[in-house]
Amino acid sequence: MVVKEIIRYSILGFIQGITEPIPISSSGHILIFKELFNINVADLNFEIIVNFGSLIAIIFLYRKMLGALIKDFFLFIKTKKEEYKTNFKYCLLVVIGTIPAGLLGFIFKSKIEMLSSNIKIIGIALLVTALALFVVRKVDGIKKQKDLSYFDALKVGLFQAVALLPGISRSGSTIVGGLLSDIEKNTAVNFSFILYIPISLATMVLGVKDLIKTPNLSSYLLPYGIAMLISAVVTYFSARIFINIVKKNKLIYFVIYCLIVGTLVFLFL
Repeated sequence: MVVKEIIRYSILGFIQGITEPIPISSSGHILIFKELFNINVADLNFEIIVNFGSLIAIIFLYRKMLGALIKDFFLFIKTKKEEYKTNFKYCLLVVIGTIPAGLLGFIFKSKIEMLSSNIKIIGIALLVTALALFVVRKVDGIKKQKDLSYFDALKVGLFQAVALLPGISRSGSTIVGGLLSDIEKNTAVNFSFILYIPISLATMVLGVKDLIKTPNLSSYLLPYGIAMLISAVVTYFSARIFINIVKKNKLIYFVIYCLIVGTLVFLFL
């Protein structure tokens, strides 16, 4: 029984790791694979666990940038020196960009969970993602990190809130929002990944209570741990590959993928 659980959770951790950083919806793909291969999981806590694995990977990937942001944030508060202002403002931008998804997620949590079990909605959402990515596939703005405004952060945050709908990619929606706000593509990608951190942390904190209440939690510790490790490692490499793809203006790869998978899911599942 333990071996079967390890295999199931490992597969889902691998899927989470590949799909979380790229614009094809990790939650949607987990549901698709569960449907295709009849992978039955007794609880939903694995989503919290594998999401935490992805969070660890993104924090590690952006560790230098995060370190500079945190340091300059407090140095600006202490000294008010202009040299720290850009990173101080960036931290505020992250807060503003997080609010829409956090607020709407809290208000509509139950309704979103109801939609998450509908495989047809996942198919439609992937088609919507394909269309959105197609629109911005060749777009590249001019705004760098220092040029971002609070309104830019709010717009990207609203796009992130759209990703609360099952099957809509969080990374895809935030990057689309960034590019449509005339943000340079590398800056848009970085802002997208940094925005993932507070949202993921909030998900983890809110889910800890339910996680602790899991019956026979000790029996899940090994499968959970392996799934989290796999998710973290695969997320790290998937994110690095995705960043390079965006730099080469190859978003069309994800357009084609989402179009094909979305159509197949909608028609046959």
